[in-house]
Amino acid sequence: MEKLIRKIIELQNPTVVGLDPTLDYIPAHIKEEAFAEHGKTLKGAAEAYLRYNMEIIDAICDVVPAVKPQCAFYELLGWRGVKCLAKTIKYAHKRGMYVITDGKRGDIGSTMQAYANAHLGEMAIGEESFIPFGADALTVNGYLGTDGIKPLLDVMQGNPDKGIFVLAKTSNPSSGELQDEKIGTDTVYDRMGDLCEKWGAENIGKYGYSQVGAVVGATYPEQLRELRARLSHTFFLVPGYGAQGGGGRDVAGAFDQNGLGGIVNSSRAVLTAWKKKGGDGRDFAKAAYEEAVRMRDDILSYIPQIKG
Repeated sequence: MEKLIRKIIELQNPTVVGLDPTLDYIPAHIKEEAFAEHGKTLKGAAEAYLRYNMEIIDAICDVVPAVKPQCAFYELLGWRGVKCLAKTIKYAHKRGMYVITDGKRGDIGSTMQAYANAHLGEMAIGEESFIPFGADALTVNGYLGTDGIKPLLDVMQGNPDKGIFVLAKTSNPSSGELQDEKIGTDTVYDRMGDLCEKWGAENIGKYGYSQVGAVVGATYPEQLRELRARLSHTFFLVPGYGAQGGGGRDVAGAFDQNGLGGIVNSSRAVLTAWKKKGGDGRDFAKAAYEEAVRMRDDILSYIPQIKG
């Protein structure tokens, strides 16, 4: 988490914008240009996604430390969408942003090793090594246990700027059907949080957090505060702000006395901010910037000052 925390301190902003495009989110002029070149095809849609993402990134990169593309929206367009994902990651890095790939990958053995190398590591071909996607962090499903996490730990070993975020207490309404169930006196999400502490114990950085983070939703602020107190070395990725109902007061429990410990995600509220203003969407990037700044200021008003 070192690279992410440095960026949060630099920009004084603990937020991440989810790049989860759909054709409905994209203003007509961008779609028309892309479709004029490539037709109303998967290739045309992927080109519209990429142009949209690049303008959003350009607008927010000086105030927001990170972006979080969700794989599903790109996989929906087949290989052209996956190519768009790779280009989006590369462009965000070019603009100095930290990239969390939201893939929620979960498997074991050679399959998980492949996921780890694809998203965070390298692929060796002969004597040469290549970086397939090159994200800084990946969301993962830890409910297969240590077998599903160790390949990621191996890839991250020796590289403190890489990280993972393990699903713990997620923001969706039905998360409690399993995550709130008790194992003895602990909930399932408590146990998952404890495993995150265990998995990250050997890689704690200068700011006190390990490379193994947890996903804890803003829609459950009480549980968020409880887990922050319980998991002193686990950095939180906090979804559920904005369109899902969470606000600055709800996410405050994710942070420590130095204003660190969490990064809060908003996707839809930023990506569709232009729709709330009306018009044809030609100012969509400016509207995204304004919503990102509003979100930052809202959260900063509830947490301690961010200190390195």
